[in-house]
Amino acid sequence: MLSEALAAVAAASGTAVVQSAGTDAWTGLRQRVARWFGRGDEARERAELERLDRTAVALKAAAASGELVRIRDRQEAVWQDRFETLLEGLPAEQRAGVAEELRSLVAEYGVPSQAAEPVRGNALRGPTALGGV
Repeated sequence: MLSEALAAVAAASGTAVVQSAGTDAWTGLRQRVARWFGRGDEARERAELERLDRTAVALKAAAASGELVRIRDRQEAVWQDRFETLLEGLPAEQRAGVAEELRSLVAEYGVPSQAAEPVRGNALRGPTALGGV
């Protein structure tokens, strides 16, 4: 089981992958993520590039079909799980360094957090019930 900090970096990494698909940042992030998962193995890196491409295609198709939110959430969960699995498989003494690589990747390619920006107007996400006042 990963620490809360490592789970958070895995979640942020999964979100960065999904939110970058189809943007100008995609090419650079795609290469870095594939290299990160490949860990020096060219065949694994190629397999990761294909997996990343399938993610981008799924998101594009979802946008066209009106199911973007559902597919985006699903893809974020898939990528978060993949990052967590790789981190869990590392020896404990390597995890901090590898997590720092991910933090750097997210800082460079991730979409800025909405929480960092002031909320203007109504910002509701998820199930919400508003009562009468």
